[in-house]
Amino acid sequence: MSKPLPDLLNFVDRKVRVGNFATSKKSGDFRCASRFGSSVFTVREDQYAVLFRLGEIQRIDFEPGLHFKMPLVNNVIKFDRRILSLDTQPERFLTSEKKDVLVDSVVKWRIDNVEDYYTATRGDELRAQQTLGQIVKDRMRDEFNKRTLQQVVADQRDEMMANLKTASNASASKLGITVVDVRIKRIDLPEQVTDAVFQRMRSERAQVANALRSKGAEVGERERAEADRKVAVILAEAESQAQQIRGEGDAEAAEIYARAYSADPEFYAFHRSLEAYRQSFKAQGNVLVLDPDSEFFEYFNKVKKP
Repeated sequence: MSKPLPDLLNFVDRKVRVGNFATSKKSGDFRCASRFGSSVFTVREDQYAVLFRLGEIQRIDFEPGLHFKMPLVNNVIKFDRRILSLDTQPERFLTSEKKDVLVDSVVKWRIDNVEDYYTATRGDELRAQQTLGQIVKDRMRDEFNKRTLQQVVADQRDEMMANLKTASNASASKLGITVVDVRIKRIDLPEQVTDAVFQRMRSERAQVANALRSKGAEVGERERAEADRKVAVILAEAESQAQQIRGEGDAEAAEIYARAYSADPEFYAFHRSLEAYRQSFKAQGNVLVLDPDSEFFEYFNKVKKP
């Protein structure tokens, strides 16, 4: 039989004062030391401690420090008091436009009521995270179902996360859990939807590019036609001016020839004969078969005569 707790504490205190508690050779002392060790437990500042007696919760309000319990009868389970993270796999949700989105989120939570927490989860943190994850998932589905893609991505993202925190806390409080924060890390379209969107974007960009190219070609053709028209007009005006100048020159030349002919017909006839001779003998190999007494050699014949 074990000694009553006050006698046991007095015994331990006496052994500590004489300095032979840890080195006592008597088997009774070792049994007492073992029982003392199983009756003492510590609670850190970042821990909750729950004292059980034969499976029933007896006490939960332990302050950080050293505490005692009855060996064999009592047992203590400790829980984390710190803020914990629940980082799940991306989930697929539907927006109000019936568009699929993949949402990657993280939940910050902590144990608020350790008694309710143990009652709901039997102290299993994995079970608590699974239950909390399902709660957040259901609330997130409700939030996404009533918003458009533009709203969940940009316009109402902060409002949606605040609503998620409030709605999740309402359900998680039954588990003894407080949801500190719900953060949406990333919102993506599913891969097949992303490929379809990119394909549609490429098609739209190709249509825009083709339209711009067609418009550019049309403008280019119009500019080229306008340039050709201006060139034709300029050439026509130049040709008209040239014809006018040539006509004026021919008229002036004819007038000069007429004045020269009227002033000295013999010299004019001689000049025309010289021009005819020049043109006839201009190229080598030219052969003319003419009568020596023809008018063509009139001035040649005059030169030969003494």
